Parts: sequence; structure tokens; C-alpha cells
Amino acid sequence: MSAETRHHQVAVIGTGVSGLYQLKRLIDLGVDTLALEADDDLGGTWYRNRYPGARFDSESYTYGYSFSKELLDEWHWKERFSSQPENLRYLNYVADKFDLRRHMRFGARVETLAWDEGERLWHLGLSGGETHTARFVVSGIGVLSVPALPSYEGMDDFAGESFHTYWWPKEPVALEGRRVGVIGTGATGIQVIADIADRVGELTVFQRRPNWSTPLNNSPISETEMAEIRARYDEIFANCAASPGGFEHTPDRRGFWNVSREERIAFWDQLYDRPGFAILSGNFPEIFFDEAANREISEYVAGRIRRRVDDPRLAEKLIPKDHGFGMQRLPLETRYFEAYNRDNVHLVDLSESPIERINEGGIQTRAGHHDLDLIVYATGFDAITGAFDQMQIRGVDGQLLGDKWRDGPSTYLGVLTHGFPNLLMVAGPQSVSGSTNFPRAIERGVDWVTELLEHAFAKGYSRLEAQPDAEREWVEEVVRVQEGLLLRRSKGWFTGYNANVAGHQEGKVRYQAYFAGAPRYREFLEKAAADGYPRIEKG
Repeated sequence: MSAETRHHQVAVIGTGVSGLYQLKRLIDLGVDTLALEADDDLGGTWYRNRYPGARFDSESYTYGYSFSKELLDEWHWKERFSSQPENLRYLNYVADKFDLRRHMRFGARVETLAWDEGERLWHLGLSGGETHTARFVVSGIGVLSVPALPSYEGMDDFAGESFHTYWWPKEPVALEGRRVGVIGTGATGIQVIADIADRVGELTVFQRRPNWSTPLNNSPISETEMAEIRARYDEIFANCAASPGGFEHTPDRRGFWNVSREERIAFWDQLYDRPGFAILSGNFPEIFFDEAANREISEYVAGRIRRRVDDPRLAEKLIPKDHGFGMQRLPLETRYFEAYNRDNVHLVDLSESPIERINEGGIQTRAGHHDLDLIVYATGFDAITGAFDQMQIRGVDGQLLGDKWRDGPSTYLGVLTHGFPNLLMVAGPQSVSGSTNFPRAIERGVDWVTELLEHAFAKGYSRLEAQPDAEREWVEEVVRVQEGLLLRRSKGWFTGYNANVAGHQEGKVRYQAYFAGAPRYREFLEKAAADGYPRIEKG
């Protein structure tokens, strides 16, 4: 170990929602911990995604941390679904309140992680050449933190501004009167399009595949309502803990086929007008595994889209035909479909007229040229495993994690992976963090990781590694659950699909998240802890 190498008992990678809470838990225990952040400030998702329309799609008061009553009493969420600037202010407030910044290093991108079996240490190499060692490394690197760009010919030739939504500039971007092209209509694209449609000169949307989307139904939160929310926080978090999706919305257990079609339609009318994921998480469970039930809810949502778009032919282009409702990540929107009723908004269906190249003046499709001043790539992320692939992680005998996970991740409980001792993942692959209300999932994940570390410290263990059989059995559980759901056939990041990411194209299903719900996942975690972590080799 060189004189310049700094050693810490635990290194936390990332200072987003999960990294902040993990850092606080370890500091409270008196553990020597350093948090390394690639960006120049904290916030993760809410630091980097500054595009117009970026906001929660979880109710704000279910997204905030639950660990501190004082924090809950102090913070006033201004909107039911809070916007990016307010979300970043919240995370900074948390960091300052608990004096977390002095344990963080910004501009510290981890490029290499190498396990030393003799020393039982991780060696961390940063982009600037700095090195650190740590007995344990906890990753808090997020599930959507590596943007994916397409590879159209001529992208560098465009004379105007262009960027992925993840890299939206900190400085204001001029929109008024400009000709703007947005490529992609996933969750991010839908937010951007709805937000800027009435501010730009001309907006051309290049749609690769349409997505189902339902209303966000956002609203302000008054002082009176916030006081009522504070009074029932215990109830709110208990409801979230009992819900498969980690929201206050809970499934309707009456049975899809026990309710008449007329009653189902009336019920869906109510859910459609309720805030957030009510139409998804408060629906009948059968829509996720019964094809006939899913066809019916899909046709219902398609009907609502048709009622909102003036041009019937255009409405049909905005309705997915390749997957049913809820089979991919559901974007929530505010007047997104109404944007297409504006004279200055134009849809280009890339399935009919694909992009041939990008040139100095705009985008050339098979059908013609589109003159543009600004191109926005809303083309998604290398989800869940992408941030791990950005680092060269070498475990026992120099094995590369990227090689081990080439065809898809394999983990034990989404927290450890065999061959990479003392690497603990918060919101890791095959946990529920990618499939449920993120902070509700990561709080339990952080607590479990912290309890495991406390156990190791108390017993004098310096090495923790998942047993290979435990990992194999967990992967089997993840696969079993996913194969029982209709989403198994979907082409979205739930199943590891992104046409812009090598190895993630159609036909390569990846089992990246656990879809049995937060309560069942929590049962696995709690049993492992109660039994003394028998499936983890300790020494």
C-alpha cells in the first residue's frame, strides 16, 4: 500500500438517495466511512436529470426518507409529485442537517475495483489517479444512472445543440421559438414533450415505439394538507411496506372475474383520475399474469388515449401494439397526449420512416428531412447493471464482474455476488429497487446491509461472500417469478432490453429485478438476518 493510498473501513460509491442514507447509517455507528461521488455534488438522479418536466412519479411524501421524525416534521413537500429542483434541495437539506458532506469526495469517479485476497481489502482506483482501500465497499450507484445514446450516422455533424436528457445543461436552455426534435417516448421523453410543447416554436417527436402512459394528476400540497400528512406518516409508511409496489396504492383483491365488466370499467374510471400509479398498483393483480385480463385493461387505456387525441389516425400511432398495459415501466404524464393536438407538434413514426442519418441541419428520415435547432435524446439508460459495467471490477483470482454478468446478473438477494467478497450492493440487480417505489426499497436495503456489517464487526469477520448455491437458488427465484408474469415478453429495461446497449437487444432476456413485490422480498431479507446469515460465508 503506497503512502498516497487512503484507507477506510467502508467506502460507499454514490451520493444519491441510497448513498446518502447508507453513509448516515454507518456514520451513526462510528464506522470510518468515505463516500465517493463521480459528479461534482450530491444528489444522483436528482442532481443530473435537469430536463424540463423531471419530477417524482411516486407521491412526494412516500418518496422522502422515513428514518427521522424530526426531518419528517421539518420538510414541507410543495407538490404531490415534486419537481427536480425541489428534490435536489431536499437531498441537500438532508445532507446538511446530518452533516454528511464532510464524509464525501466529489469528482471522485471510481474506475477500478480490485479485490486483494491476502489483505482482504478492496483497492479503488479513481479517474484522477488517486487510490483508496476499504475493507468493505457498498455500492449506491442507482438503477438508471448510465444514459444510453443511439448510434445514428452523423450525430457529431449536427450544428445545433444536442444532448441526452441525463446531460441536460445546468444553464438555461433556450427553447422559445426554436425547432426542437425529441427522440424517444419513454418516461423521460413523455415528461419533456409535455412540458415544452407550448414553449417551443416547432416540436418534432421521433417515436421509436409508443408507450402506455396515464395521468400523473399532480396538485399542490397546502400547509393544512401537509400537517395532515405529517400526522399520519406512520400510517403512510406502514401502507407502503404492505404494498407490493411500495406505494400507498394497494391491489384490489376481489378477483378480476368476480366483478362484472361494467363494475370494472367504473372502477378503472376512478383509478384513472386518481394520482400516481393508482391505475397500475391499485388494480386487479390478474392484469399482470392473465392475458385476457390484460387485454381488457389495455383496451380500456387505449380508449382513454383515443378520447384525448383529436386525430384518430395519430391516436392509433400513440397506442402500443407490441405489449400490454403495465408490461413495461409505466410513464406518468400531464397533458402529454393533448400536446399532439397542437399545430406546432408533429409525430414521426420511426417504424414507418426510420432515421437514416443526422446532418448539420437536422434529421434525415426515409420520408424526408426535418430542420432542427436542438436535438434531445430521450433514449433511455443501460439500466440496473450499467453502472457496474462502467467500472472494472475484479474479484477473486482477478475475475471480471462484467464477464460473470455478461448474459445477465446473478446475485444473492440482490446484495452480494459470489466471487466478489465484501462488495455489498444497495439497489443491486435482482433486488426490488428497480421494480418498486425506490426510497422505500432502498431504506430496507440499507438497513439490511448495515445490520450485516454490524454482525461482521461484532463477530470480528473481515470477509463476507455469498455461497454459490445461495446465489443459484436466488436467481432461480427471480426467474420463476418473472416467467410467471406477462412482462416476461416485454421489450423494456425491466427485462434488460435497450436497443442502444450492446448485448441488451431483442432476444436476450435478462433477469434484472425481482418482481414478487416488496413484502415477499423483505421476508427473504428478514429470514436471512434472523437465522444469522447462513448462506453467507464468513471469516
